[in-house]
Amino acid sequence: MADRFRLTIAQLNPTVGDLAGNAAQALEAWQQGKAAGADLVALPEMFICGYNPQDLPLKNAFTLDCMDTARKLAARCADGPALAVGCPWIEGTELFNAYLICKGGRIAAQLFKHHLPNYEVFDEVRVFDSGPIGGPYAVGNTRVGSPICEDAWYEDVAETLAETGAEFLLVPNGSPYHRDKHETRLNHMVARVVDTGLPLIYLNMVGGQDDQVFDGASFVLNPHGTLAMQMPAFAEAVAHVDLVRGAEGWRAATGGFAPQPDSLEQDYNAMVLGLRDYCRKTGFTKVLLGMSGGIDSALVATIAVDALGPDNVRCVMLPSEYTSEHSLEDAKACANAIGAHYDFVPIAEGRAAITTTLAPLFEGRDADLTEENIQSRLRGLLLMALSNKFGEMLLTTGNKSEVSVGYATIYGDMAGGYNPIKDLYKTRVFDICRWRNTHHRDWMTGPEAEVIPDRIITKPPSAELRDDQKDSDSLPDYPVLDGILKILVDDDGSITDCIAAGYTREDAKKVEHLLYISEYKRFQSAPGPRLSPRAFWLDRRYPIANRWRDNG
Repeated sequence: MADRFRLTIAQLNPTVGDLAGNAAQALEAWQQGKAAGADLVALPEMFICGYNPQDLPLKNAFTLDCMDTARKLAARCADGPALAVGCPWIEGTELFNAYLICKGGRIAAQLFKHHLPNYEVFDEVRVFDSGPIGGPYAVGNTRVGSPICEDAWYEDVAETLAETGAEFLLVPNGSPYHRDKHETRLNHMVARVVDTGLPLIYLNMVGGQDDQVFDGASFVLNPHGTLAMQMPAFAEAVAHVDLVRGAEGWRAATGGFAPQPDSLEQDYNAMVLGLRDYCRKTGFTKVLLGMSGGIDSALVATIAVDALGPDNVRCVMLPSEYTSEHSLEDAKACANAIGAHYDFVPIAEGRAAITTTLAPLFEGRDADLTEENIQSRLRGLLLMALSNKFGEMLLTTGNKSEVSVGYATIYGDMAGGYNPIKDLYKTRVFDICRWRNTHHRDWMTGPEAEVIPDRIITKPPSAELRDDQKDSDSLPDYPVLDGILKILVDDDGSITDCIAAGYTREDAKKVEHLLYISEYKRFQSAPGPRLSPRAFWLDRRYPIANRWRDNG
């Protein structure tokens, strides 16, 4: 029996549906492993098709293409180490989330995921059949157990593998990011190594896919939960893990330890990577946004520059008579600080034309929210015209607080293809802006030093759609609003819970009312990166027509 085993793990970024491109990445990783003398090269869960494919595997032609791609990849990897890679797989009349073990030019074994997650963003019960709990597979004279992602969150699969002769556990994952999730993963995996007494290699993919961002951060644990290696978060990487058998059994040799980012950096990196990959995977190279002089658009512009580079970002100021001099100055100052292109497009003439057109119909009626929203919708029209003309994707800039209570104009400032701050509450927007002003990382393509002028961060937020307007005219102050929303949205709590936390019943009921009546807006809103375990879209699914209210 071998006394040393080299495993190459590839924390890479697949694209859903790019079967040839994903297979090419896997082949390159395999070649690196071969050059390094690896016995086995491993890729993450569902790597051939990309993750999360949602309903795509239900399309028979898609899954057959994935299987054919996997077979061809296996044939190309005949002369060298074994290859382990995730792929949807049809067996008889059933469809599985499979992990394929390729040796000698063919697929030698197929492992099928047993525990199918059906919570938060996961809906695998809808797509896949549950596979049996199997035993380990052989690579040379070494027996390897591979619980697939969710299978490692439960005791039964790992314990069965240990009882049937597995010498270490290799766990392939497609585990999407949410804030501080790394600690949760680590705790579950420590439990598995304590249960089994086996070393464990946790391999996660990286990259953005629609609203989900995969943060990598793969790691290696020895028995008793000792960390032997930590890979970087939010970055592609290939690493070699040496397992050595001594008197106490198999142990992983100590490897590199990449520092893990704090909570603010995690969120910011997720927003940058999410936007960068959304553009790359949908074919956009440039973006634009409405630059209001407020904090939300300043943060979105900064994220865009860090994701795509200053030359690929257009900031557009579209002032009305209600736009303050401070906003004009601040918008231009921020665009200049991040190095983005800046356009100045007043909306006065267009607004006057619309007002004249509607005057016969509106005669005798007082001005109200209608006239305010015309400004926002006119801005949306102009921004979409620029988007069409220059082939630049329009970004929206509504934070989670606004998205929650509908403090946005549908077909106006909600118009656009992607919203980088959709899952970021307003109070956290302030924190992230301060963090970015004092931090710079190699993965940012924007400038160092302060990029968001201090006055943008410190002035009272305002939509500037009427004279002397403040957000607090329509909403509770943001610390109160966000506190209530975290109870009602993030915790699925009640009005009673809000009152127990110190908020007034009046404020809690107002926020609850706005939350429910805004569902139709969220249904039509742009996607954005998931930062929390309770993001809008797949995490939280509520009916649009809903008359129930909490009377607690």
